[in-house]
Amino acid sequence: MDRRSVLRGGLVTTGGAAAALLAGGGPASARPAASPTLLRSGRPRPTHGVQSGDVTAREGVVWVRSDRPARMLVEVSRRPDFRDARTVRGPVLTPDTDLTGKTLLRGLPPGEEIHYRVRLAGLDRNGDVSEPATGRLRTAPGEHHRGHRDIRFVWSGDLAGQGWGINPDFGGYRIFKAMGAADPDFFLCSGDLVYADGPLSETVELPDGRTWRNIVTPEKSAVAQTVAEYRGQFRYNLEDADLRAFNARVPMLYQWDDHETVNNWYPGEILDLPEYTEKRVDVLAARARRAMFEYTPVRTARSGRLYRKISYGPLLDVFMLDMRSYKDANGANTSPTQRNGLLGAEQAAWLKRELRRSKATWKVIAADLPIGLIVPDGTAQEGTAQGDDGRPLGREREIADLLSHAKRHRVRNMVWLTADVHYTAAHHYDPSKAAFSDFDPFWEFVSGPLNAGGFGPNELDGTFGPQLKFVKAPPRANASPAEGYQFFGHVEIDAHSRTLTVSLRDLDGKVLYTQTLDPRR
Repeated sequence: MDRRSVLRGGLVTTGGAAAALLAGGGPASARPAASPTLLRSGRPRPTHGVQSGDVTAREGVVWVRSDRPARMLVEVSRRPDFRDARTVRGPVLTPDTDLTGKTLLRGLPPGEEIHYRVRLAGLDRNGDVSEPATGRLRTAPGEHHRGHRDIRFVWSGDLAGQGWGINPDFGGYRIFKAMGAADPDFFLCSGDLVYADGPLSETVELPDGRTWRNIVTPEKSAVAQTVAEYRGQFRYNLEDADLRAFNARVPMLYQWDDHETVNNWYPGEILDLPEYTEKRVDVLAARARRAMFEYTPVRTARSGRLYRKISYGPLLDVFMLDMRSYKDANGANTSPTQRNGLLGAEQAAWLKRELRRSKATWKVIAADLPIGLIVPDGTAQEGTAQGDDGRPLGREREIADLLSHAKRHRVRNMVWLTADVHYTAAHHYDPSKAAFSDFDPFWEFVSGPLNAGGFGPNELDGTFGPQLKFVKAPPRANASPAEGYQFFGHVEIDAHSRTLTVSLRDLDGKVLYTQTLDPRR
């Protein structure tokens, strides 16, 4: 981690116009400093801990939020005592991004534990510097690290949904303690990190007579419609101490789904909901997207797109899909000619190309919607399947085309991971039992929610031959977290045998189901 390489980092900002900077509009240091009228005396203070994300072998993003305009400074070291640390000069944090900012670290050593701490330098004449906020990340193994280290990560989604927010009596978002105890290399967030469409009340009466008590903020008292209200959804979750501690220790790979904006949305939709004064979903989605970029440690491409590949050494490539931004309208989902319905033509072509190019042993497809589960939206269909068990129709045609392409080009060892449906399950897709059979067998694992209502199980559609190998779901709809039906998944790739083991776990980390997969050549 030589000084010259590290100091080439330093550009990353977030949100709105700042997201355009991240996409190539110029360095943060070129932006004008905050107006003197915005400055406050005293030292700045980090308000919501630190986060890291999109970590590869040599790069990673670090995030922070300040209580006032300040310059972000990141110290980086191999050592927890920060001897011989290098400092990366980050952006100026201003109200334009709700005082959030990100710094890209370059030139990191592969396959090592890296310690970082963020300080905020005031912009007044004194230039006082904050106390540090400290974090840790592990870089991915490099090209020559095959066999040197196992890879471990966790995944789940759906936080503060269906009226279940931060309840101190329950221990807050306690599932993050269980996930942290697994000491993962990263957390794959499968979407719905916030419920911008889910207001909270202070108390909810439970079926057994107990009372669930939520912490409630002004932004969580109504549906989000403005940029400020969407920002407040992310700040709410960061009030939880377990989540902040987890963020400081475990990098996140983040993808969004519907509840970051509004339930089951698709581009071009016009809402018919009385609680919304802004009915145009495209307007709401743009505001939600800005807040999302501001509050998550996502490194965006120049195009500003969310789909991306995270290379995590010779054993693993993670393909982060965006199945929301390019989605077609929810309907019967029975078109016999439709070519794209979830990914869009550009993303589908990108995914095929990157799968062909991937030399990693395992290709994890991070999908924010499941393939074979029927996910209704009233009388319409929200997901891939529509329930006729027949030849591919509608959005199924896009998945069929992708699976056939993978078989034709000998793309081996694809594993699909998702959340979305608020229970946990394992599905094996078997072409010999499918209506459409031009694909190689593969597995799909479902696990969630993190802290939201428990539901399910959903029915399976037989088009791609999914076989239910395991399921655990609550006995009733919208079961509270107090009933225990909260889940996450854990993946471990053995560096020597290259086997991939998935375990589905409950709220306290108890293993419910395990499946070990051998790599195919």
